[in-house]
Amino acid sequence: MKTTALALGLLASGVTFAASAAEGPTPRGIPHLDHVFLIMMENHGYSQLIDNPNEPFVNKYAKTANLGTNYFAIAHPSLTNYLEVVGGSNFGVLTDNAPDWHNATCSPNLATGITATDIPASPNICPIAGTGIDAPTPTFDCTNEVTAPPCEVNIDGVQAIAAANGIVGKTIADQLDARHRSWKSYQESLPLVGADGINSSDGFFTNNTDFSTITPVLTPPLTSSDIVSLYAAKHNPFVYFKSIQDGHDADNSLRNTVPFDGHNGLFADLGEGHAPTFSFIVPNQCNDQHGRGNAGPFCNFDPISDGSQAGLNPALIYQGDVTVERLVASIHRSGAWRDGKSAIVLVWDENDYSTAPNINQVIVIVDTNYGRHGTSSGRRYNHFSLLKSMEAGFELPCLNHACDRDVEVMSDLFSP
Repeated sequence: MKTTALALGLLASGVTFAASAAEGPTPRGIPHLDHVFLIMMENHGYSQLIDNPNEPFVNKYAKTANLGTNYFAIAHPSLTNYLEVVGGSNFGVLTDNAPDWHNATCSPNLATGITATDIPASPNICPIAGTGIDAPTPTFDCTNEVTAPPCEVNIDGVQAIAAANGIVGKTIADQLDARHRSWKSYQESLPLVGADGINSSDGFFTNNTDFSTITPVLTPPLTSSDIVSLYAAKHNPFVYFKSIQDGHDADNSLRNTVPFDGHNGLFADLGEGHAPTFSFIVPNQCNDQHGRGNAGPFCNFDPISDGSQAGLNPALIYQGDVTVERLVASIHRSGAWRDGKSAIVLVWDENDYSTAPNINQVIVIVDTNYGRHGTSSGRRYNHFSLLKSMEAGFELPCLNHACDRDVEVMSDLFSP
């Protein structure tokens, strides 16, 4: 009872009331940016990785680039944070459910005002579009993996964010396309068939694979549960939006999601010295430190999710660290890195589902090809700050909660 009362008290005292706004003024404080390479990693908090001996490159990078030491993810689970990074809102989605692909008859959560959750279970996500109200972010969330008080801790365990009216169902991709600027979502282990209708894949087989057509039939027969879900739609937020699924604009469609490999993939683009204005880069779930339960010991989930380093799978952490090093080195070697003003942003989506006293603090590192390096900033930032900062660098209007009065531009981390 005391824990519940404390949670309710903090929720009431910590609410940030957001203004009703879709797009607002263009933020200032960031130099004009020609390219941003955003690398998204998974499910580990700040204290789990900083000074972790199995994370040598990231810890070195945090000192040689610019580190935010007071940066917070918003809520849980993964998809919610991905949506907030690229769209400034959860759009009424507090679950990792798959897209309800090309459903023209369902009503988006923005329109219904109904929050999609794990508990109670919700249907797949209606394509996000239109305007309406998003879901509030409570201080403690009991609708995901942890259902008993104190439940999952959002942000810092004190702040909460009220739902906002007038949320518009669009992302920074729509904004860039409207200005005739380019973007790509680079997804490791995306299958050759592309992203349309694909919820999960190991790069070869997908959730749509009919194993009965593969002969001779193996014993025991294969099923979709045997697939190691390396690519996951929940880590590709753009595919949840109606504008992208409909694809009326070829430059703002599912064609913008490509793999790491292949003729138009990440490494080909970097090797040719070409890069879109915005590169959204997502390693697969063995390389982004998320882990999978059916992919062997090096990719196993962390044994304990208590916010400590002792509870981690050291192989999973090291694998992610090497992946980041390879990505950063590939970007640095590319001619695209030297094309105008460019920035690499390395960020983790959330701290997984650990409970109090852990908070949803994660690492953000900003590396630019101009200006200051070695900065350590204690200013309070979050995923909305990151979106607002990219919009400032791209000279775009702020979007949804990125327009909130208490959301600051990360000017010291992107400093000229």
